Amino acid sequence: MAKESKNSKEFLLEQLRSGRDMSPGQQLKLTFLLAVPAILAQLSMCLMSYIDAAMVGRLGSAQAAAIGLVSSSAWILGSFCYANSSGFSVQIAHRCGAGDFDGARRIFRHGLLTIFGLSLVLALAGFIIGGPLPRWLGGTSEILAEASAYFKIYALFLPVFQVGIFGEAALIASGNMKVPSITSIAMCVLDVLFNYLFIFKLGLGVKGAAIGTGLAELSAGVFMLFYILRHSRELHQQVHLSSLARLIRGIGRRAPTPIANALTSPDSENGTIFRNAFNISWPLWLQNLVTRGAYIAATVIVAPLGTVAIAANSFAITAEGFCYLPGYGMQDAATTLVGQSLGARRKDLARRFARITILSGASLMLGLAVLMWVFAPQIMGLLSTDPAVISLGAKCLRIEAWAEFLFGVSIVGYGCCVGAGDTLMPSAINLMSMWVIRIGLALLLIPRFGLEGYWYAMATELCIKGIIFALRIRGEKWMRTKLVESQK
Repeated sequence: MAKESKNSKEFLLEQLRSGRDMSPGQQLKLTFLLAVPAILAQLSMCLMSYIDAAMVGRLGSAQAAAIGLVSSSAWILGSFCYANSSGFSVQIAHRCGAGDFDGARRIFRHGLLTIFGLSLVLALAGFIIGGPLPRWLGGTSEILAEASAYFKIYALFLPVFQVGIFGEAALIASGNMKVPSITSIAMCVLDVLFNYLFIFKLGLGVKGAAIGTGLAELSAGVFMLFYILRHSRELHQQVHLSSLARLIRGIGRRAPTPIANALTSPDSENGTIFRNAFNISWPLWLQNLVTRGAYIAATVIVAPLGTVAIAANSFAITAEGFCYLPGYGMQDAATTLVGQSLGARRKDLARRFARITILSGASLMLGLAVLMWVFAPQIMGLLSTDPAVISLGAKCLRIEAWAEFLFGVSIVGYGCCVGAGDTLMPSAINLMSMWVIRIGLALLLIPRFGLEGYWYAMATELCIKGIIFALRIRGEKWMRTKLVESQK
């Protein structure tokens, strides 16, 4: 008991990994020991979005609309970074659950080099399409130039964003929520300082918002990588700079031969790592491309409603982040707990952690939804000074508040599935619900209700998706994946 009180999280994780019994109270305690830092990290990211939006909002509705126009497209590129990370971080969680820390370190090394290379390709693609993109999305002439500049700068910072995302995902998978949380909070503070400097002091406006956020991400990514390489108990690497340089040069001369050989060699342990990463990630790539494409379609549908509607929609989406931040924080905990439980070959424990995290995350989101409904005008007032934008955005938030509980079920349920390596079916669920339900309803409702019609459609889609995820978690199929079966 002394050991438990001294370092409760490590004690409980060892209980999980060693196969010892865990009481319901211990399971709940471990869930919140992991979830609270993750929620705080989500809070800091939400605040960063608020501050970014508020700073740009002070420049005017046109500047806010410029960012809002390309934000869905930026999410697509960012989501690919998250998908790339998941392919390796889920395997890290399973190895840590099995107590194989050498294997976890090996997966981290392969993952870091692979995803950094992929992020360079994403950055180049984003920069190339950044010029014509705002015009493709139906933006008005007054916002085209600033929207294009914002997206191009965002794309250039993708490699450092990718490193930070993977470092965060790897640490969370190993059970370390504290360092990612502190790093996210520090990044939020830096974002405020950099944005204030570049937006207002240097007078760069929308461009300054992209540069400030990018520099904050750069600082966080460098720190995260340094911490993992030198100080992480589970993932630290004994790599000298000279040997690292030789490794990178060797990969540059032989690429893509090492990965290609690994993927085609049935007996290669490295091949297993890359195949597992691909099997986990490709449904997420497809999901992100198609579902984020639905967000772009929604942007195209909303754009003809005018600058006020575009700004209100963008600000309302930002404001809603306040409500679902505990859901995504609990999702991180769910992915780690389910992944490590299955890595320790404890399906019963994985199922119990799934139920605990889903109920906890959805309940927390319900509580915040009540606050969002009550204070919707005040929340929008923090982001804009335009009375028309505030009024319309508040109506949208109050529509969405009714869907937050089941939205929470889908968010955390998705994290449970990812922790098991089950990404194909959840991706299909998200894909169908976005395009068939949300976009389909939006096309019917927007002509009658305007922007509110889109939010009615979104709330309906989130409720249906939450019910589907609840039914899936009740069954067993989500835990019968190649990654889990290969560990028997």
